[in-house]
Amino acid sequence: MAIFRLEPTITKEYLLSKYSQETYLNYYLGVPVRKGLFVSPLRDDKNPTCSFYRNKKGDIIFKDFGSDMRGNFINVVMFKYNCSYFEALKIIGNDFGFIHTDRPKTRKSVKVSEDKFEETQEAIIQVEIKDFSAEELKWWNQFGVTEDILKKFRIFSCNTVFLNGNIFTTSSKSHPVYGYYRGKNSKGMELWRIYLPKHRKREPKFLSNWRATMLQGAKQLPPSGDVLVVTKALKDVACLYSLGITAVAPNSENLFLTEKQFEALHKRFKNIVIFYDNDLAGIQNMNKFRKKFGVKCFWIPRKYGAKDISDYYSKFGREKTLELIDYAKEKL
Repeated sequence: MAIFRLEPTITKEYLLSKYSQETYLNYYLGVPVRKGLFVSPLRDDKNPTCSFYRNKKGDIIFKDFGSDMRGNFINVVMFKYNCSYFEALKIIGNDFGFIHTDRPKTRKSVKVSEDKFEETQEAIIQVEIKDFSAEELKWWNQFGVTEDILKKFRIFSCNTVFLNGNIFTTSSKSHPVYGYYRGKNSKGMELWRIYLPKHRKREPKFLSNWRATMLQGAKQLPPSGDVLVVTKALKDVACLYSLGITAVAPNSENLFLTEKQFEALHKRFKNIVIFYDNDLAGIQNMNKFRKKFGVKCFWIPRKYGAKDISDYYSKFGREKTLELIDYAKEKL
């Protein structure tokens, strides 16, 4: 007589009834779940910009300040394998032998982690700001961003940046450091997104303690309008503002508005347009979000040799950029 195995439904609760969060995180990240900063195991980087903390719900959160990765053990699997939440559950269930799927199991054997993580404090970014130098203002002006626009979007010149009380980076003439200030969270902790346009070797381009769903430029939006552009960086938001275009930017080109954000903003703005880079990743992401939300997309034709609006403005100047904006309006 044949014996059929009834496989369980894999949920987060089921997984945690079998193994600890520490075990899953150690399995997929390959690092001990402890306090302190460490080098990202998910990307090529030699600078320690990652840490763990426990949130109010009790989840141990892996945070990479050098990218936009932030989440629990299921989110780590989603990021690592570029899959959905439910696909991640199946991957974990298959790897740990709870279910069997067509996906090959990892060759790594399961080892129960003895780590007991208790840290509850999120990593802290502190900034010593300074006045913009003439060279820094000239650099921003090439994108149409004046000192008044920098003030509006709360973009600061940073002298020194501290991460968890330790010096993370310092500014110099050849190594400018800019900080996008979001305000304070409910705990009174300052929220910064640090931008290093000429970052040193082994140093990330961005350092951030913003939530992944926070939108850059959201606090500066008008109550309503005809068009809202979703672009990929605050520098582009500020550049578009100088051209009379209202825009916001997610924390990554891999992200878009959440469904809740989209519904709220669509009530305020008649049209929402995605304007990402014209490289392969940018176009693929635009098409993905276009299909999901039914929005229009625009990118700069590659023949101009400029990947985004800031590059285009710097290369061709204000009048030519306004002509490009008019062309985009006609096309859309």
